[in-house]
Amino acid sequence: MSDPDLWARFRAATPARIALGRSGSALPTKAMLALQLAHARARDAVHAAIDFAALAAALAPLPVLRVDSAAGDRATYLRRPDLGRRLDARSRALLSQAGAAGCETVFVIADGLSAAAVARHALPTLRACIDLMAGRQIAPIILAGQARVAIGDEIGELLRARSCVVLIGERPGLSVADSLGLYVTWNPRPGRRDSERNCVSNVHDGGLSYGEAAGKVAWLLAEAARLGASGVRLKENAARAEVLVHDPER
Repeated sequence: MSDPDLWARFRAATPARIALGRSGSALPTKAMLALQLAHARARDAVHAAIDFAALAAALAPLPVLRVDSAAGDRATYLRRPDLGRRLDARSRALLSQAGAAGCETVFVIADGLSAAAVARHALPTLRACIDLMAGRQIAPIILAGQARVAIGDEIGELLRARSCVVLIGERPGLSVADSLGLYVTWNPRPGRRDSERNCVSNVHDGGLSYGEAAGKVAWLLAEAARLGASGVRLKENAARAEVLVHDPER
């Protein structure tokens, strides 16, 4: 007997919504409700707030500094991406005082466009990254509110860091609302272009694992230091990045 649902095996292979069927001129009720649920989760991820106090407590005993962007609230952040890319006056003063000694790498956890991604995946991803950086000088962990990726440029410059890694909630979609991205920038400073960064994206339960993401970041940082550059000049070697995940000497 032939399979009555010829699309079943294709749906099992992808989170994309395919062959949903129809009820008259509309989607079937089950498909419509699933779509509405996914849309609600995406909206919640964008508008929810991160509990930075709980995150800082979970990071102990690592030193933590709390900063904010120039976007004073969520509504401003969503309307004015430019303000989310730079620090407010209080945060600049705080980091100016903390950056006298300089450091090799600064990790920034930023809320971005998905609080759910940061709440679920930022801490284990960060720990996996730090485990691969034994012996390297790491700045205090920066927790940045109402922040875009480029806020790491100003943070890195103020802390005199050679490199910056921003862990940020990615824009949620209707398939995944809690995807975390990591952006690596060599010699961070205001004015860096997106082409001067490397991105490790799709860190979530159905995507890249914490160990895989950390291995890629560790490799990118090492190669950025060797080349003196990140971004389009730095091409990832996936095989070598995977070795870093499993190498017990690191």
